[in-house]
Amino acid sequence: MGQPISEAVTRPGSPGHRRGAARPVDAGWSKVPQVTAVFWIVKVLTTGMGETASDYLGRTLGPIPAGGLGLVGLVVALVLQLRSDRYRPWTYWSAIVMVSVFGTMAADVVHVVAGVPYAVSAVTFAVALAAIFVAWYSSERTLSIHSIRTRRRETFYWATVLITFALGTALGDLTAGTLDLGYLTSGFLFAALIAVPALSGRFLGLNAVAAFWSAYVLTRPLGASFADWMGVPASRAGLGWGTGPVTLALIVPIVALVALLAARHRDTTRAGGANREQMP
Repeated sequence: MGQPISEAVTRPGSPGHRRGAARPVDAGWSKVPQVTAVFWIVKVLTTGMGETASDYLGRTLGPIPAGGLGLVGLVVALVLQLRSDRYRPWTYWSAIVMVSVFGTMAADVVHVVAGVPYAVSAVTFAVALAAIFVAWYSSERTLSIHSIRTRRRETFYWATVLITFALGTALGDLTAGTLDLGYLTSGFLFAALIAVPALSGRFLGLNAVAAFWSAYVLTRPLGASFADWMGVPASRAGLGWGTGPVTLALIVPIVALVALLAARHRDTTRAGGANREQMP
């Protein structure tokens, strides 16, 4: 039986290990979290919060100033993440939040300011995502997030994450607006679609890496569609709660869950340190 991709490319002496070892972050630590149920919940919540926060800032400040503010926040968050020597929950999820906000802004600016239809931008972002995957795999021979232990792999990872948010935004607006399905129907549509890679991976043998990234893309329109439905007025078939209040309401569970992840991470790190000290 062959080795799992993530293990084969990081095994000492393998080609993937030699390439990845050029600029190691910390050989003993990953820069991204474990994929658990809480991971997916926080991911969906951040997509919804990024959507409504982007809309609120865009309407309050205007698309260009809001985009500039979002870009500054994104750069700061990513610099902190890239400078970290290992996965730190607050740093990582702060970067995800800013990617969510700016990714939404990028897709909206392309449509609102440049006038590019969502169908065109969705295809463009999909092609860009495919190009990043090709470059990533050609360089590292893996797309697994379990091997994010070098600066180069982490750079590919965050480029991928940013494009998935922009692609997901375009897809959600395409179904809700261009195809006139509305936000609530779009939310249920993507809830059904996100089950496909999960079930395919479990019952049809779909590659775990392909299943992960497929689900990752779909979390964006899933969370954003339900957040938009809560925020937009009844004239647009929404609940009319407002994008500002919905943003604040989503921040609360995000902070609570990241605090939970941080506490678990501390416990795991301490346990691992204790086990290493006991080894002969």
